[in-house]
Amino acid sequence: MLLPSDMRADSSAIVRERVALRRGLMWGAAGVFAFSLTLPTTEVAVRELGPLFATAGRAAVAAGLAAAYLGWRRAALPPAALLPSLLVVCVGVVIGFPLFTALALQRETSAHGAIIVGLLPAATAAFGALRNAERPSLAFWGACAAGAAAVTAFAVVRGQGLPTTSDAWLLLAVLAAAAGYAEGARLAGVLGSDQVICWVLLLTIPVTLPMLVLSIARGAPDASAAGWGCFAYTAIVSMFLGFFAWYRGLALGGVAKVSQVQLTQPLLTVGFSVLLFGQQLDPAIIITALVVLLCVAVAQRTRVRRTPLTLAAPASTNSAA
Repeated sequence: MLLPSDMRADSSAIVRERVALRRGLMWGAAGVFAFSLTLPTTEVAVRELGPLFATAGRAAVAAGLAAAYLGWRRAALPPAALLPSLLVVCVGVVIGFPLFTALALQRETSAHGAIIVGLLPAATAAFGALRNAERPSLAFWGACAAGAAAVTAFAVVRGQGLPTTSDAWLLLAVLAAAAGYAEGARLAGVLGSDQVICWVLLLTIPVTLPMLVLSIARGAPDASAAGWGCFAYTAIVSMFLGFFAWYRGLALGGVAKVSQVQLTQPLLTVGFSVLLFGQQLDPAIIITALVVLLCVAVAQRTRVRRTPLTLAAPASTNSAA
């Protein structure tokens, strides 16, 4: 039998969980809005600057911003025990996702890519369940599976029976980003959502800087004002500021729940691709995006059990969770 004090404690815990989820969803939505312009701006940057420069250059610019921010915060170095997790995020979100999407967008439009990337929330939830001690319900997985099925059907229909090479690159991008998102959420609870992406960007300099030098050696970058503007967006917002909000949302509300907000990203990306970049609307894109949007509404109403993360906090870190 529960005592009144136990009932009050349970009620308080439920309230705190709901408040954390609401805050997480708000921060997650801000991150998704920032990321929704990533594919169309990347498409323009790749077309004018090439995939290698577009990938390495955005990481290099973002790394400079990260170094300045960490210096301003006088942030302590993360403990060595967190290095493996930081490297997973490096490979996933700084190198893997930008490079694979850049390769895909050489032959496909950002609107098409946005639908394939609609698989990302389901993949992120799967990685989150494995790494972040979250246990989504069967209804949750059913909603994710429905959204994934819609995206898969879209790829098959557009590929006239088989997914294209660009779809394969986009699928690799999804897997890379999902691993980086889930691992970054673990780190955000320890280092702070702002510092995760900053340290990750600095760790990738030994890889991205040689890539950038190689790209420039092949030919000096040359682009229109729009091309440089799109490149700047991918570097400053997509690779840097957007992650402040995104990782904070994942850490507050849980990977499984908050990651599903990203199911709205295909619809936003398609809208921006049409309004800002003049791409043509395809009925299949609209239908698939609406189906995916319905799936996120269902997923958000399902239950996800969470248990505390086990990462050890560093002795002294100036962070903002």
